[in-house]
Amino acid sequence: MDKKTLLTLSALALVGVGASAQQRMNVLFILTDDFQNNAIRALGREDVHTPNIDYIYSQGTAFTNCYTNGAIGGALSMPSRAMIMTGRGVFEIAQDGWVIAPRHTMLPEQLRKEGYRTFETGKWHSDFESFNRAFSEAENIYFGGMHRYEDGGHVTPLLMHYDPKGDYKNQKPFVGPKFSSEMYADAAVDFLTRSVGDTTPFFAYVAFTSPHDPRNRHPWYGTLYDPDTIKLPVNYRPQHAFDNGELQVRDEVVVPAPRDKATVRKELADYYGMISEVDAQIGRVIDALEKSGKLEHTIVVFAGDNGLAMGQHGLMGKQSLYDHSIKVPLVVWAPGIPKGERNEGLCYLYDINPTLSELLGIPPAESVTGRSLAAALKKGAKGETPRDRVWLAYSSIHRALVMDGRKYIVYNVKGKITEQLFDLRNDPWEMTNLLAGTPSKRVHKLAERYRAALKEEMKRGNDFCDLDRPTADHGSWWEKDEKISWTDGVNLIK
Repeated sequence: MDKKTLLTLSALALVGVGASAQQRMNVLFILTDDFQNNAIRALGREDVHTPNIDYIYSQGTAFTNCYTNGAIGGALSMPSRAMIMTGRGVFEIAQDGWVIAPRHTMLPEQLRKEGYRTFETGKWHSDFESFNRAFSEAENIYFGGMHRYEDGGHVTPLLMHYDPKGDYKNQKPFVGPKFSSEMYADAAVDFLTRSVGDTTPFFAYVAFTSPHDPRNRHPWYGTLYDPDTIKLPVNYRPQHAFDNGELQVRDEVVVPAPRDKATVRKELADYYGMISEVDAQIGRVIDALEKSGKLEHTIVVFAGDNGLAMGQHGLMGKQSLYDHSIKVPLVVWAPGIPKGERNEGLCYLYDINPTLSELLGIPPAESVTGRSLAAALKKGAKGETPRDRVWLAYSSIHRALVMDGRKYIVYNVKGKITEQLFDLRNDPWEMTNLLAGTPSKRVHKLAERYRAALKEEMKRGNDFCDLDRPTADHGSWWEKDEKISWTDGVNLIK
C-alpha cells in the first residue's frame, strides 16, 4: 500500500499493531450464496436491480477477477466459506473432512484474542465446535448448506440461538417466522444497534443464504421480474456441449436439460428476484451501520461464496470451472480506500483473510497461506495484485489455470480427457475453445505451457491428482486408495 493510503487509513482508523483494541477498526463482512460475479447493475447487468449492492460498489474497490479455489464435491459453499475463515486453499483444508480444525486459526477466532466482539448470523456450513471458537455472539444461525425459504406460505428455515457452551447438538431448532434474509438482517441490525456507545471493536459476519435455490419469489419486498423482459446470456445453450462428468448432479436435474429459452428466462427472473430481495436486506444492514455512527470506523466487505451458471454453457449449477460458477464478487469499502475502483488483477476469495488482518494492523495467523490485497487497495492499482495466476479445482475431474488473460481447463471423465483454452480478454463469456477442431502448433504449445504451469500450481496447493495418468476404471485422476479421506459432496449439498 502506498504511503498516502496507509497514512489515511492510520489516521482515520487508528489501526496498527501497537494500537489498543478500542482504537481498531470494525469489520462488517456480508456474504451471499450462489451469487454470479457480475449479476449486479453496477457491473453492467441491466436486467437486475441491485441499488444497495451498487452503492457498496460505488464506495469501495472491487476485485473483478476474484476466484474461489474450488471444491471436491457439489457443495461449493462449504469449502469456500471455510477458506474465507482460515485464509487457506481448498486442498489445505480438505484433509479434515470439512471440519475446520483447531490448527487452522480462523480470522474471527484471531480477532477474539485481540479483544474483538465477534458476531455471526446466517449460514455456517461447517461444524459446531469451530463456530464457537470463532464467534462470541450470534443469532438466527443456520447450520447447513441449503434450506427452503417458504413452503405453501409457511416459512421453513430451521434456525438456532447462540449457545455459549456450544451444545448445538442438543438445542432444538426453531422455525424462523420470516423469510430467511429478513431473519439474518434483523439479527445484524439488532447487533449494530446494540453496538452504539460500545467502544469495543467488532467483527460482524452476515452470511445470507440468498440467492441460493429454491428460487422463491418474495411478494413483499425486492423486485419481481417478468420472464419475457429478461435477456438470455450470450453463451446460453440448451445443454452442455459434452459430458463434463456432473450433468446429473443435483443442481442440473432440478431443471432437467435440454432447457429451452423460456425455461431459462423463467429461472433467471426468479433468480434475479432473490438477488433483489437480499439486496433490500443488505440495504437495511448498511443503514443500521450508518445509524450506529460507526461507518467511518468500519471496513465493509461484500462477497459471494461461488457463482451459478443459470443457463450459461447449457448448465444451471455451479459444478464447473467456467467463470460463471467459480468467479465471485468481492468489494472492500473503508476509509482511505479508493471509491468506485475496479481492480482487474487476479486473486482468491480467501486472500481477503490476510487482507483484513493487514488493514486492521494485526499479523495474520501462522496457518494463513492467502496473500494480502492491501497494497492493491490504492488509487490506480488496476491489475496489481500479488498473484499472476490462479488454479482452480472441481471434484476429481476438472482442473483449470487462469494466467495472462487466458483460461485452460482440463477434464477427465471416465478416462476421457477434454481440454479447453479460452482467451478471456477477447472472449469473456468463454464461447470459443481455441483447442477445438484442428488448432495450430502455436495453440498446442500454449496449451502445453498452461498444462505445465497448472501442474506446478496443483503441487504447491497440495492437490494429489496426476494429470498425466487418466484412469478409466476410477473415472478420475485419483487413486482408489487416495490418501485423503474425502467427504461425499452429494451429501454436503443438502
